[in-house]
Amino acid sequence: PRSVFCIPGIILLLFALALSILVTISLPSIHPFDIARVDFHDGLGTISNAPNNVQGEFRFGIWGYCYQTATTSGFNCLHTGHAYSVTFANQAGGSETVGASWTRGLAVHAVACVVVGIAFLLSFSEHVTVTLIASLVSFLAALLTLIAFACDIALFAWVKHQMSNLDISESTYPGPAFWMTLVTFILLLLAGCTVCFGHRRER
Repeated sequence: PRSVFCIPGIILLLFALALSILVTISLPSIHPFDIARVDFHDGLGTISNAPNNVQGEFRFGIWGYCYQTATTSGFNCLHTGHAYSVTFANQAGGSETVGASWTRGLAVHAVACVVVGIAFLLSFSEHVTVTLIASLVSFLAALLTLIAFACDIALFAWVKHQMSNLDISESTYPGPAFWMTLVTFILLLLAGCTVCFGHRRER
């Protein structure tokens, strides 16, 4: 039966949708799911729109950012909307900025999430034409997710570059949402193929 062959595709789309939703909600609503993060060890001066006692991690999200301070145990988050800019300064007075042009593209995650949702709903149809459309929409979602992942890579690379120029003791590395996006892309490719093969097997 067609449903047997398409069940794996539906399950893959469900997992892809769940991951995509978590990544899209992102910071500051869910602070564990950030795109890139910087762990400041020593030498940090100030950060724009943040108190002077920032210490520990700084996390970049899609809709804002979060940071730790020396006096609080959790994270303080700022909801900026997409295309935000952050300036970091060292104790010697030098500064580096991660501009809006590097965070603006992260909004593609939201578009990809909507398309994943559409593909997921279409995958339940028993109509052959709709099933084919579901497969195509899955591949479209994969393409959009790949574009979003490229934006993630660009942001991470630029943050790492700017932190290096700041000449302080820090560690910059990808956040969980970075890897979740890559997994989502792979799941969508597999889902598109599975739904398509299920259709061909039915024929």
